Amino acid sequence: MKNTMKLTEYLKYLSIGIGFGFVLVKSEVVSWFRIQEMFRFDSIHMYGIIGLAVIVGMISVQLIKRYNMTDVNGNLISIPAKDSSQVTRYMVGGSIFGLGWALLGACPGPMFALLGSGLTVMIVPIAAALLGTYVYGVLRPKLPH
Repeated sequence: MKNTMKLTEYLKYLSIGIGFGFVLVKSEVVSWFRIQEMFRFDSIHMYGIIGLAVIVGMISVQLIKRYNMTDVNGNLISIPAKDSSQVTRYMVGGSIFGLGWALLGACPGPMFALLGSGLTVMIVPIAAALLGTYVYGVLRPKLPH
């Protein structure tokens, strides 16, 4: 059976995304200056926001596990344990992500918020990210996992 979404569901996700983008812009998380401050260890602003996000994530995961929460479709949310033998893979992937973040001055989520706030040059990294995602999808069966 084909899973189809109604227009109202798309609008719900769109409004959540717009709200998230608004929060990113107002908290200056998408500020190139703030990101450069973070990578130069000149300010705690970004570290505070990231630290708070980690704490909220930890609490959320514990609540999901403790109360056997379900997703919007009623399916039980399961969080599989990480394979500790894959640490090198996570370190390499995280380093590549961090390098891209430092060079661009934005991670994937804020790229869209920056575009929405009028920084049209973000079209280039968004196009590159979409192309990279597509290429990964094509090459995924041939890559070691």
